[in-house]
Amino acid sequence: MSVSSNSKESMELCIFDLRRGQHEGQELDKILFFFPAGLPFSKQLSVIGLSEGLITFTRIFSPEAACDVIEAERHSHVFYEAEPDIWIVMVADKSNDSEPIWRVDALRKVLKEIHSLFVMFHGSIRAMLEKEPGGGLTRRHLYTFIMDYLRDFLAGKKLLLPSFRDCLKERGTVQMLTIGREAAIEVQSLVRVLESSSGNTPCYSLVLFQDLLVSTSLSPDDTINLFTYAVLRLTPHALSSGTSSWSYLRKGSSASNVATESNMAHPSSLSESFYGSSDISSGEDNHYHVVRPLQSDKWSKGKDGYLVTDLWGAEVGTWVFASPTVWLQHTGEKMYLCVYQHRSLTLMLLIPVSSIPNGEQGVSAVRQQVVENASLKILKVEEKLSKGWGGDNAYHVSGYRYLLVDGDRNVSRASPATKVTTLTKESLLAMNKLRQEVELEKSRAKLDSRNCEKDLEVCIRAKNNAWVISRVTRGKELYMVLEKANETLLYASDAVEKFSDRYCNGTFSLD
Repeated sequence: MSVSSNSKESMELCIFDLRRGQHEGQELDKILFFFPAGLPFSKQLSVIGLSEGLITFTRIFSPEAACDVIEAERHSHVFYEAEPDIWIVMVADKSNDSEPIWRVDALRKVLKEIHSLFVMFHGSIRAMLEKEPGGGLTRRHLYTFIMDYLRDFLAGKKLLLPSFRDCLKERGTVQMLTIGREAAIEVQSLVRVLESSSGNTPCYSLVLFQDLLVSTSLSPDDTINLFTYAVLRLTPHALSSGTSSWSYLRKGSSASNVATESNMAHPSSLSESFYGSSDISSGEDNHYHVVRPLQSDKWSKGKDGYLVTDLWGAEVGTWVFASPTVWLQHTGEKMYLCVYQHRSLTLMLLIPVSSIPNGEQGVSAVRQQVVENASLKILKVEEKLSKGWGGDNAYHVSGYRYLLVDGDRNVSRASPATKVTTLTKESLLAMNKLRQEVELEKSRAKLDSRNCEKDLEVCIRAKNNAWVISRVTRGKELYMVLEKANETLLYASDAVEKFSDRYCNGTFSLD
């Protein structure tokens, strides 16, 4: 099942450190991760050498911001500087279609998500390299983590990248549940009880209903990371299906296939030695336990309502599972993660590790305190939210297929996926192209010395006569597909106005 050295791949993903491997004979030191791992090192170094050259060259003209993307005839090179001098680069083959099947910004957000989740669980890559300059442990952590992450993109035996079929989704945002005033008061009361259960220790919480965020006391970046992980692995939907509820996996164009399952399973023996993983299914060896938080089907609900997992191993000298821990980006604190679930309600409580000197015994005491103090409020909140819940199609608007993004709050709302699948390929390709143009215009505006936000409106008539529309104003974005609209632009514009007035408080109205 090892990857043949001459296998043809449609995607390559690498992480490298510009501060390493700068002397002849030490070039391999700079490679921290490469997919597919079975490629010969000469090919891996060729890809990384080209990327390094492009970064160095573009820095001559833009020292503060090197290249984001390089478009070649057959490939797109997408760059993301995750940490100073540590780069993640994706090289994606272009399809033979006349229209691009994916957006550069969507691919870069995949790279950003990989790094953000990795740092949440393991800390920064640079800090790991400073602790262990050889880099072997860092490579092993990155390899097991990213391979677990990529498995969520498997559809059958194919690995799919976010494509034009996902153009009405926004990675790196949270989806909020809309609740009334009475329910909001009940949620606030529950949060106060949750966060006071650890005594005088300041702690944080997230509350989710289904796969939607209800409440958070974390910073925006930490909220996105914990929300993303919850939807991937912790919510009732994730526990029952073993997959992410807003995963990008959907049957799409075969051109978006980027790897086969065999390429995911086992790297070649040479790469196994280099990445320090002879058996990535075990995640541990005789010397060190590698925590693999993205392994699927590893969480389950205990009798007391808390979710349990053996991913973090066991407390030394006991058979007690070690409590999960995460690093907060905003404060740099290491936190215990306690997850309680009642029906569709998921509560995530984060407690500073430094505040609990007696380890698992102290965490168990806090968990018990939460159950004693908040159980009735949990029942009440879940019941109230369930009564007001409109189901999976709660945010469907008849006649519209839309995406709303609030960039200032990192919040998005979109038509349900089942409704988006009713759109034709022509409409989705047109929207994908429109979003690419809008993102290009936004990046130009950022580079503008005046640094002023630009209002933007674009309307396109697609090949199938559908209207594809974008409006951007004051940090908020609206994308819309109208397949059954009238022939006139005036009709389409009026439809957008009605949507804006009714669902967006007139934010996108032209008046």
